[in-house]
Amino acid sequence: MNETQHLDGPDLRRGVARDQLTEGQPLLGHVDGEAVILVRCGTRVDAVSATCTHYAGPLAEGVVDGERVYCPWHHACFSLRSGMVLGAPGLNPLRCYTVEERDGRVFVTVPRTPPRPAPPPRNPASVLIVGAGAAGEAAATELRRAGHAGSITLLAAEPDTPVDRPNLSKDYLAGKTPPEWLPLRGAEYWQEQDIRLLPGARATALDTAARRVMCSDGRQFEYAALLLATGAQPIRLLIPGADASHVHVLRSLADTQAILTAIERGARRVVVIGASFIGLEVAAALRARAIEVRVVAPETRPLQRVFGARLADYLRGVHEALGTVFHLGRKPAAIHAHAVELDDGALLPADLVVMGVGVRPDVALAEQAGLRIDNGIVVDRYLATSVADVWAAGDVANWPDARGGQRQRIEHWALAQAQGKAAARNLLGFVEPFLEVPFFWSQHGDLTLSYVGHATHWDAQEEEGDPASGNYLCRYLLDGSVRAVVSIGRDRDSLRAQIAMRHAVSAS
Repeated sequence: MNETQHLDGPDLRRGVARDQLTEGQPLLGHVDGEAVILVRCGTRVDAVSATCTHYAGPLAEGVVDGERVYCPWHHACFSLRSGMVLGAPGLNPLRCYTVEERDGRVFVTVPRTPPRPAPPPRNPASVLIVGAGAAGEAAATELRRAGHAGSITLLAAEPDTPVDRPNLSKDYLAGKTPPEWLPLRGAEYWQEQDIRLLPGARATALDTAARRVMCSDGRQFEYAALLLATGAQPIRLLIPGADASHVHVLRSLADTQAILTAIERGARRVVVIGASFIGLEVAAALRARAIEVRVVAPETRPLQRVFGARLADYLRGVHEALGTVFHLGRKPAAIHAHAVELDDGALLPADLVVMGVGVRPDVALAEQAGLRIDNGIVVDRYLATSVADVWAAGDVANWPDARGGQRQRIEHWALAQAQGKAAARNLLGFVEPFLEVPFFWSQHGDLTLSYVGHATHWDAQEEEGDPASGNYLCRYLLDGSVRAVVSIGRDRDSLRAQIAMRHAVSAS
């Protein structure tokens, strides 16, 4: 995940002429062996490390918007003033440097020590976070960065520390990345931040009157403020054989490991049920391992409801070129020991079956406690639930879209991180409405799709380029307004679209 970046450009300790700096355009250089970007915004010049703290993306190729710099790969956002993470999926702040100007030249000198955060407006004695996925980890991290001085407890239902979940169905499953890339944080991080992470602590009951959460192992935890980040659970179709030992879903590290174990033990014929993002990413990853893959789905084009016909057809072609065989317009009727039976009676040989047919929000805890539920936990624009001092974030949260007022629940990794951060700040009293524009990326062999916004339906499309050329962008419009943009090989344009949507939301 962390790659050494070549030290291109000038040695910024020796300085560069100020007139070499173009307004809002990063200049890549280096200081003491570290890649650094220098950015002029008006009369001010800032210097920060040039490598994104998510996947080591090149910030010099990103987009500057005011005091923000965005990574072109996965849209992480950082402050040029302080280096702080302003937007997911950035994990850690950037290093900031002191900048001096003398005789028309700009010099980058020593790293700046980050200022200590001021006490937040509200400082609850204890914060309890249920769920240690993207939203839970981001919330715990933001609490400390925002100056929270009380206790923080993170209940992780899964036995593993928070992991980089998107990688599970992409490069890790394909065998292209090592397991040490998966943890979001090292074990020492939690101790350094004084955050109590409790793996294997599955919350089973919530008493909001007593402000207490009970776990399956009998432990109880009290709280002054509570964040529910329980995520979602993968769906298993109710068909004969769905609970067989060779039938898997993919949501957790344990799920991925179970699939890899089956392959290590000789599974060579896989049927993927569902042409969802997870289903197709699994198909591509397993083809990278030379596994025979068949995909069964009821639709006639994979992901047409998300992308429209043209891109859906191209995506199918990409997978077929990888060697995947599609059985579209078909549903599984039963799963046998060595085959999947379709609704037309056909039998597909299968040593291993992976279901990628969607997820359901994990609302059991919230529902039992009497919180308002409607396709997830209902929250307001500050991510507060219907019960005082309880917030919700991530895949389980149903929140009002700032652009149109419609309620929505979106299952994107970076969005869950953004919501975790926002919920943490709001429970500390900052009172900041959640206005982030959704973003996700999806990987299919060598093809990466970037998608910003959210469009469940549209009445017009504006296309630029050809998907097969590797240079393509499509805007999805409703009533003349751009609701979403998908792109291939257009990282900066994708960023600009997200920034434009963000400005539009902030101005509304």
